[in-house]
Amino acid sequence: MAYAYLFKYIIIGDTGVGKSCLLLQFTDKRFQPVHDLTIGVEFGARMITIDGKQIKLQIWDTAGQESFRSITRSYYRGAAGALLVYDITQRHTFNHLTSWLEDARQHSNSNMVIMLIGNKCDLFARREVQKEEGEAFAREHGLIFMETSAKTAANVEEAFINTAREIYTKIQEGVFDPTNEVNGIKIGPQNSNSGTAANRPSTNANEKSGCC
Repeated sequence: MAYAYLFKYIIIGDTGVGKSCLLLQFTDKRFQPVHDLTIGVEFGARMITIDGKQIKLQIWDTAGQESFRSITRSYYRGAAGALLVYDITQRHTFNHLTSWLEDARQHSNSNMVIMLIGNKCDLFARREVQKEEGEAFAREHGLIFMETSAKTAANVEEAFINTAREIYTKIQEGVFDPTNEVNGIKIGPQNSNSGTAANRPSTNANEKSGCC
């Protein structure tokens, strides 16, 4: 299917926070309760619509184990967006965010859009990290923030789509040069055939209710 732009994403965070489950929920709309640990990287893709334009999201799901950090770092380069994920029921995954963020900013484009995600918000009875803490961390570091549940799909669509919308806005404002693929953006064939996107159904990022 033709698209106006391709955006490359990377999903980062400690092992076991639900990165692979978020990707599976977004691309396949299903939840897999038992998931093998990611070895190296896994890949997924999906088409969405932003302002009447078809956008292809190319999403790289990375391993959270320290032994794979060198592999993960190579995927920061050329990424337009990153989803930085922690588990609201595991305090240590939140405590490690600073290290992940430093890694991301050291090895990526300075304009990369980063969405902070507190996952597993369906497990509210086991919560160790308050939503306000996530919001405060995001404000301090200039990130977008959402709590999600890969199990119930709450805010999963919104997390991926809102990141894409922020990237698209940066293109419109001239912050991102879409002709330079180093930015993690590729101009698609649809841009040479304008008007085709207007007749396609749009993805509504506000369909689902907020989580927690």
